[in-house]
Amino acid sequence: MVVSDLWFLAEEASQRAEQAHQRLRERYSGYLDDRCTRRVSRRRFRTLARRVKRTGAPYGAQTIVRRDDGEVLLVRHEGVDLWVLPGGEVREGETYREAAVRELHEEAGITADYGGLAVARRVDIRCSECETWGVLPVFAAAAEKTTLRVRDPDGEISAARWFPFEDLPADTRDRADLLAWRDRAAP
Repeated sequence: MVVSDLWFLAEEASQRAEQAHQRLRERYSGYLDDRCTRRVSRRRFRTLARRVKRTGAPYGAQTIVRRDDGEVLLVRHEGVDLWVLPGGEVREGETYREAAVRELHEEAGITADYGGLAVARRVDIRCSECETWGVLPVFAAAAEKTTLRVRDPDGEISAARWFPFEDLPADTRDRADLLAWRDRAAP
């Protein structure tokens, strides 16, 4: 693939991201608009741009799940060697919320009462030659069952645990963002 083909893919992905973001605006209200930038290799850029072109979301959908005592659920993702929010790719025909619900069940073995969209994060994706963007919808939910059981068919998730917001592990991806979202993420 030459640079012009990568540029074209990036443009198509950006158009799809705009459509996805517009649908989120039409469907949900009261969520936090957030933004971040990811600088990636050309190969990773191609992978993420293809995902965005297909679904509008480079990383799928996530859920901030709380239980009654206020603790938040994190899962250990071995692919990135970090604690992360449960979530993942959107399958063909799934809504973002359906993907978030499915991923929560697979990665932690629980169900939750979804309260809506907490954050619609714009993820700007850049490599040396091109840039595009996608959305990362983060839903808020209250745990209905709090006993955790990892059932991840991909084998990427090795553990699931509840953590107080004040005591998140140092190796939590987007730790500062989670703390900033804490008060907005109540379902």
